[in-house]
Amino acid sequence: MALEYVWKGLLVIAAVSIIGAVLVQAGFVSAPWGPDEGEVRIFDDGTDEGETDDRAGTEPKAVVDVEVADDRSERYTGLSDHDSLERGTGMLFVHNREQKLTYVMREMDFDIDIIFIDADGEITRIHHARAPEAGEDGEDLEYSGRGKWVLEVPRGYANETGIEVGDRVEIDLESTETAIVEVTPGFDALERWALADPDAAPTAAVRP
Repeated sequence: MALEYVWKGLLVIAAVSIIGAVLVQAGFVSAPWGPDEGEVRIFDDGTDEGETDDRAGTEPKAVVDVEVADDRSERYTGLSDHDSLERGTGMLFVHNREQKLTYVMREMDFDIDIIFIDADGEITRIHHARAPEAGEDGEDLEYSGRGKWVLEVPRGYANETGIEVGDRVEIDLESTETAIVEVTPGFDALERWALADPDAAPTAAVRP
C-alpha cells in the first residue's frame, strides 16, 4: 500500500513537471530560473577609426539597468504598467531567436526609444516612439525591426548617449536563482530562458 502511494506521488510530480515545462515552452510563464533584471552595455562599433570589435579596456557609451521581459505575458504588458522611466533604466525584451518584430504603444503613458538588437549583439534599428494621444489607439502606433532582443529606454536617451545602428551590445542578466550570465555575440546562453512564442507582440511591446 505504501509503495502504491509512493508511485502515485511520483506520477503526480511527473505530470506537474511536464505541464510546467509545456507552459514555459509555450511562453505562457517564465522559467523559474529565468532572469529578472540585468545590465545592458552599448559600445561604439569602432568602424570610424578602423578599430576591431575587441572591446577589452574600452568604456561603453551607455549602460542601462533593465527589467527583463522573457515570456508572453511580460512582453505583452511591457512598460504599459509604468508611469515613466529614469535615465539609465529600461526594459529588455527577450525572444528565442532573431526575427522580424513589431512593437506597439499599447496603453503607454510616455515616449520611449525602441532599440532592436540582433543575435550577434549588433543594433539593427532604433525608433523614437511617442505615446498615444488622448483617444488614440496605441495599437496603431507600430514600430518594426529585426532582432533577438529589444531594448526600451526613455525617449531621447539614444540621441543623448550617441547610440546608433551598428553599435555593439553586451548583456548581463541576473535572476534570483542564478549568477549573472554575460551574453556576447555568438553566445546563446539566453536560449534556455527565451522560450516564449516569438510571434507574440509586446507593449511598447509585442503584438499578440
